[in-house]
Amino acid sequence: MNSDIEIIKGRLIRLFKRRPKTRYWLMLTNDTYDQTYNLFFNSQRANERLQSVPLHKLAHYDLADLENLLKALRQDIKLTIEFVGFTGERWPASQKLIQRKRVPLE
Repeated sequence: MNSDIEIIKGRLIRLFKRRPKTRYWLMLTNDTYDQTYNLFFNSQRANERLQSVPLHKLAHYDLADLENLLKALRQDIKLTIEFVGFTGERWPASQKLIQRKRVPLE
């Protein structure tokens, strides 16, 4: 898990440019067919197209481990995280809903 966090942080540092009028966020997708979680770095400048760059694939398909990874990642990275494919699922530790409504990407 620590190696996953270091890989993600390293790639984020290279991609995050702090440009004005640009929105940055992370998107975490639940790939139920391949049993993996995929993390993308999204950025969009005003009046331009969305850019989505794959950051990392988490092959260990365990929701409790994902929750711990996100807690550790959120301590250093203050970007919004958008969840896709987690409709109706709950975090194991807190029992909070991960994603309330489906997004158009699902």
